Amino acid sequence: MALLGRVFAPGHGPRRVRRRWDGPGSRATLASTLSRFFTYGTKILYQSTEAFPSKSFPPFQKVMLPPNTFQGKLAFITGGGTGIGKRMTTHLSSLGAQCVIASRNIDILKATAEEISSQTGNKVHAIQCDVRDPNMVQNTVSELIKVIGHPDIVINNAAGNFISPSERLSPNAWKTITDIVLNGTAFVTLEIGKQLIKAQKGAAFLAITTIYAETGSGFVVPSASAKAGVEAMSKSLAAEWSKYGMRFNVIQPGPIKTKGAFSRLDPTGAFEKEMIDRIPCGRLGTVEELANLATFLCSDYASWINGATIRFDGGEQVLLSGEFNHLRKVTKEQWDTIEGLIRKTKGS
Repeated sequence: MALLGRVFAPGHGPRRVRRRWDGPGSRATLASTLSRFFTYGTKILYQSTEAFPSKSFPPFQKVMLPPNTFQGKLAFITGGGTGIGKRMTTHLSSLGAQCVIASRNIDILKATAEEISSQTGNKVHAIQCDVRDPNMVQNTVSELIKVIGHPDIVINNAAGNFISPSERLSPNAWKTITDIVLNGTAFVTLEIGKQLIKAQKGAAFLAITTIYAETGSGFVVPSASAKAGVEAMSKSLAAEWSKYGMRFNVIQPGPIKTKGAFSRLDPTGAFEKEMIDRIPCGRLGTVEELANLATFLCSDYASWINGATIRFDGGEQVLLSGEFNHLRKVTKEQWDTIEGLIRKTKGS
């Protein structure tokens, strides 16, 4: 295992050094490297972990894009009745888009559609659709095109998830999540895509996944597996269907507090503080922030962004992936002690 870092010498820029921990004289080599770092860097570079609390990264709650950005556009959003889907629909509608929201619960959809329409002054349509059923998806898309038209924006947001030890998962539990997340996204994307090809019309597709689609995660294995499949599909179609005027992008949200998701993933509220502790920005994300990113990626401002996966997590993933990132908890006094111990190893 190698120690790889940047060392600054007076009057010079950074240079890379590579030293092995496991060879002859390794302790002396490590001590020398760290000693040079502390000698030139401690007083200048050290900052308390309290220097960057969440107040340094306040959420931006306003709609980001200019008014009428989506004037004359039609957006189709699955899972649009609640949570993130509802907020993305609200942003799109407020920017001029005509929106169609779809999910299994028609009562929630109708209430949401009426609420958003009254806020924005733009019509929001509600269509009942279980994305797990390919025949129902096909009928929904046919009705959408017949009554309103071909969509310019397609957001695959419908999802299902719950925490469970994998040894407790039944085949039905696995099938339920993968049917919604992977198969449902595929059914919607392929059906709408085929109709767009026939009509010679382009569109922007967006899928909402999660940061652990890339890394994997225990206790949410069906979701991790299905979301990874969605990302692979999006990148594959970006390569294949761009010739038809379609773009495909993905957002990987970190922890964003919504009532529906947290009721299943943190039912007691015990994990919320732990989640925040591992986010460098010091807070959970908001639905408004994600909606701003989503609307940008679906807009003409992002016409050259295709096949991209955007991590949106306040820095959580980079903190978890760094082997020594736990050292951010070390205080100034503890660093003084560590430096003293390191200096004593010279020549040993």
